[in-house]
Amino acid sequence: MPAERGSAFLLKLGSGGDPVSYTTVAGLKTTQAAINGDPVAITNKGSDGWRELLSGAGVRSMSVTATGIFTGSEAEVAMKGLALDGRLAPYLLTFEGGERMAAQFLITKLEYAGDFNGERNYSISLESSGPVISA
Repeated sequence: MPAERGSAFLLKLGSGGDPVSYTTVAGLKTTQAAINGDPVAITNKGSDGWRELLSGAGVRSMSVTATGIFTGSEAEVAMKGLALDGRLAPYLLTFEGGERMAAQFLITKLEYAGDFNGERNYSISLESSGPVISA
Protein backbone atom coordinates (compact mmCIF):
# COMPACT_ATOMS: atom_id res chain seq x y z
CA MET A 1 0.00 0.00 0.00
CA PRO A 2 1.49 3.38 -0.95
CA ALA A 3 1.98 6.18 1.57
CA GLU A 4 -0.84 8.71 1.84
CA ARG A 5 -1.01 12.39 2.78
CA GLY A 6 -2.65 13.29 6.08
CA SER A 7 -4.37 16.27 4.46
CA ALA A 8 -6.48 13.81 2.43
CA PHE A 9 -7.91 12.24 5.64
CA LEU A 10 -11.24 14.08 5.80
CA LEU A 11 -14.15 14.14 8.24
CA LYS A 12 -17.53 14.76 6.62
CA LEU A 13 -20.89 15.45 8.29
CA GLY A 14 -24.02 13.89 6.79
CA SER A 15 -27.21 15.75 5.98
CA GLY A 16 -29.47 13.15 7.55
CA GLY A 17 -31.52 12.93 4.33
CA ASP A 18 -32.13 9.87 2.19
CA PRO A 19 -29.79 9.46 0.45
CA VAL A 20 -27.33 11.11 2.81
CA SER A 21 -25.16 13.85 1.33
CA TYR A 22 -21.95 14.79 3.11
CA THR A 23 -20.20 18.13 3.71
CA THR A 24 -16.49 18.26 4.56
CA VAL A 25 -15.81 19.79 7.97
CA ALA A 26 -13.68 22.82 7.14
CA GLY A 27 -10.67 24.06 9.05
CA LEU A 28 -9.46 20.69 10.31
CA LYS A 29 -5.72 20.45 10.88
CA THR A 30 -5.56 16.94 12.36
CA THR A 31 -7.90 13.97 12.27
CA GLN A 32 -7.45 10.69 14.11
CA ALA A 33 -9.57 7.52 14.12
CA ALA A 34 -9.31 4.43 16.31
CA ILE A 35 -11.17 1.15 15.99
CA ASN A 36 -11.73 -0.22 19.49
CA GLY A 37 -12.58 -3.71 20.66
CA ASP A 38 -13.69 -4.99 24.05
CA PRO A 39 -12.88 -8.72 23.82
CA VAL A 40 -14.62 -11.53 25.68
CA ALA A 41 -12.15 -13.75 27.55
CA ILE A 42 -12.89 -17.47 27.60
CA THR A 43 -9.71 -18.43 29.43
CA ASN A 44 -10.12 -21.50 31.62
CA LYS A 45 -8.06 -24.14 33.42
CA GLY A 46 -7.41 -25.89 30.12
CA SER A 47 -5.84 -22.77 28.54
CA ASP A 48 -2.34 -23.72 29.80
CA GLY A 49 -1.84 -20.27 31.29
CA TRP A 50 -2.56 -18.43 28.01
CA ARG A 51 -5.41 -16.00 27.61
CA GLU A 52 -8.06 -17.09 25.12
CA LEU A 53 -10.56 -14.77 23.45
CA LEU A 54 -13.88 -15.55 21.81
CA SER A 55 -13.70 -14.56 18.14
CA GLY A 56 -16.51 -12.30 16.95
CA ALA A 57 -17.75 -11.51 20.46
CA GLY A 58 -17.51 -8.35 22.52
CA VAL A 59 -18.22 -4.72 21.78
CA ARG A 60 -16.58 -2.90 18.88
CA SER A 61 -16.60 0.85 18.37
CA MET A 62 -14.82 3.65 16.59
CA SER A 63 -13.50 6.87 18.11
CA VAL A 64 -12.66 9.96 16.07
CA THR A 65 -10.84 13.05 17.29
CA ALA A 66 -10.02 16.15 15.30
CA THR A 67 -8.65 19.63 15.86
CA GLY A 68 -8.95 22.65 13.66
CA ILE A 69 -9.32 26.36 13.19
CA PHE A 70 -12.91 27.58 13.41
CA THR A 71 -14.00 28.97 10.04
CA GLY A 72 -17.73 29.21 10.70
CA SER A 73 -18.56 26.66 7.99
CA GLU A 74 -22.05 25.14 7.87
CA ALA A 75 -20.67 21.78 9.06
CA GLU A 76 -18.90 23.36 12.06
CA VAL A 77 -22.04 25.25 13.10
CA ALA A 78 -24.15 22.10 12.65
CA MET A 79 -21.71 20.10 14.81
CA LYS A 80 -22.08 22.66 17.61
CA GLY A 81 -25.86 22.21 17.47
CA LEU A 82 -25.51 18.42 17.51
CA ALA A 83 -23.20 18.62 20.54
CA LEU A 84 -25.60 20.88 22.43
CA ASP A 85 -28.59 18.66 21.62
CA GLY A 86 -26.74 15.36 22.24
CA ARG A 87 -27.99 13.97 18.91
CA LEU A 88 -26.45 11.29 16.69
CA ALA A 89 -25.60 12.16 13.10
CA PRO A 90 -24.09 10.36 10.12
CA TYR A 91 -20.39 10.97 9.46
CA LEU A 92 -18.03 9.78 6.76
CA LEU A 93 -14.25 9.42 6.95
CA THR A 94 -12.46 9.48 3.61
CA PHE A 95 -8.85 8.66 2.81
CA GLU A 96 -6.62 9.51 -0.13
CA GLY A 97 -6.56 5.93 -1.42
CA GLY A 98 -10.36 5.96 -1.79
CA GLU A 99 -11.21 4.08 1.41
CA ARG A 100 -14.34 5.33 3.17
CA MET A 101 -15.83 4.53 6.57
CA ALA A 102 -19.35 5.60 7.53
CA ALA A 103 -21.27 5.45 10.81
CA GLN A 104 -23.57 7.27 13.18
CA PHE A 105 -21.54 9.23 15.74
CA LEU A 106 -22.26 11.16 18.92
CA ILE A 107 -20.14 14.18 19.76
CA THR A 108 -18.75 13.46 23.22
CA LYS A 109 -16.56 16.56 23.48
CA LEU A 110 -16.41 19.91 21.70
CA GLU A 111 -13.89 22.45 22.99
CA TYR A 112 -13.08 25.94 21.78
CA ALA A 113 -9.95 27.94 22.57
CA GLY A 114 -8.48 31.20 21.40
CA ASP A 115 -5.81 33.70 22.32
CA PHE A 116 -5.87 37.44 22.02
CA ASN A 117 -4.86 38.39 18.48
CA GLY A 118 -5.07 34.77 17.31
CA GLU A 119 -7.46 32.35 15.68
CA ARG A 120 -10.25 30.42 17.41
CA ASN A 121 -9.36 26.72 17.61
CA TYR A 122 -11.56 23.76 18.38
CA SER A 123 -11.20 20.09 19.17
CA ILE A 124 -13.91 17.49 18.81
CA SER A 125 -14.32 13.87 19.92
CA LEU A 126 -16.89 11.49 18.43
CA GLU A 127 -17.96 7.95 19.42
CA SER A 128 -19.72 5.57 17.05
CA SER A 129 -23.18 4.16 17.64
CA GLY A 130 -24.12 1.06 15.70
CA PRO A 131 -22.10 -0.56 12.92
CA VAL A 132 -19.17 1.13 11.20
CA ILE A 133 -19.38 0.42 7.48
CA SER A 134 -16.43 0.36 5.14
CA ALA A 135 -18.05 2.10 2.17
